[in-house]
Amino acid sequence: MRNTSGIAKFFRRNAVAYMFLAPWLIGLLGLTLYPMVYSLVLSFTNYDFTAPNSTQFIGIDNYAKMFGSAFGMDQFTGSNGEIVRVDPYYMKSLSVTFSYVFTAVPLKLIFALAVAILMNQKLRGVSFYRVVYYIPTLLGGSIAIAVLWRKLFEKNGLVNLALATIGFTNLPGWITNPDYALGTLVLLSVWQFGSPMIIFLAGLKQIPQEYYDAASVDGANSLQQFLFITIPLLSPVILFNLVIQLISAFQVFTQAYIIGGGKGGVLNSTLFYTLHLYIQGWAYHELGYASAMAWVLLIIIGALTVLVFRSSRGWVSYGAGE
Repeated sequence: MRNTSGIAKFFRRNAVAYMFLAPWLIGLLGLTLYPMVYSLVLSFTNYDFTAPNSTQFIGIDNYAKMFGSAFGMDQFTGSNGEIVRVDPYYMKSLSVTFSYVFTAVPLKLIFALAVAILMNQKLRGVSFYRVVYYIPTLLGGSIAIAVLWRKLFEKNGLVNLALATIGFTNLPGWITNPDYALGTLVLLSVWQFGSPMIIFLAGLKQIPQEYYDAASVDGANSLQQFLFITIPLLSPVILFNLVIQLISAFQVFTQAYIIGGGKGGVLNSTLFYTLHLYIQGWAYHELGYASAMAWVLLIIIGALTVLVFRSSRGWVSYGAGE
């Protein structure tokens, strides 16, 4: 009785707090945790939403289907005795995504930091330029911008017209050429540098000017000040931006879907992981397999995030001699 009354007293005392937390708790349980657990269960089945009654538990067949091509397999016998064809495009989607992430993220951060340093100077109208440079981040993820980007880089697009006016000839269709299609998406990502730029700018403003003044007195030039003052003191901000942009880059979908025509582009040159997952789940109705792909993506992002944090021990400084 004493324990029961204690629990009741606890809930009465915190009733108001739980009332305000209720919308978040409902969202967490109903829109995040439940779908995650449900998708994990589906990843071990052959669930097809057009024929839900035929769903069977197939063990790790979906995961074997993903990585079978890496071991030279075309097909294998599943746990239910049926022949399962290995996904021939999975490793390609993984390769394209890794190429995009490891190219776009560093370039985006470098460009964002360069612009942030420029915007940290005492220049006339600098507030206006900060707003202008942030606008692409607000617009970049939209379908309209993706369509516009596709038009810009077509064979007869504005980019080729501009290059032709200064003497370039035999210009390719940047989007339809598998050698350049992924590059246009990298360029689009770099163009959306506003968010990390603002974060870098906030970090730069926290660095005391006295450090630079003292370095100047000691004879340090601008490059030395950047390498030995700006970078070390800004390293926690660099770590934050790196993790956020890394996670975001792995989830790119809209741009790849629109620019690649919804099919991964020519020779699957823009077949991003999320796009391939979407095709498998909603075009081929293999939601069990798509769920397995989603969980592998989660593991990949989690593993890379852990590696970044582990590596940060050697290059991130939080002051006080750390």
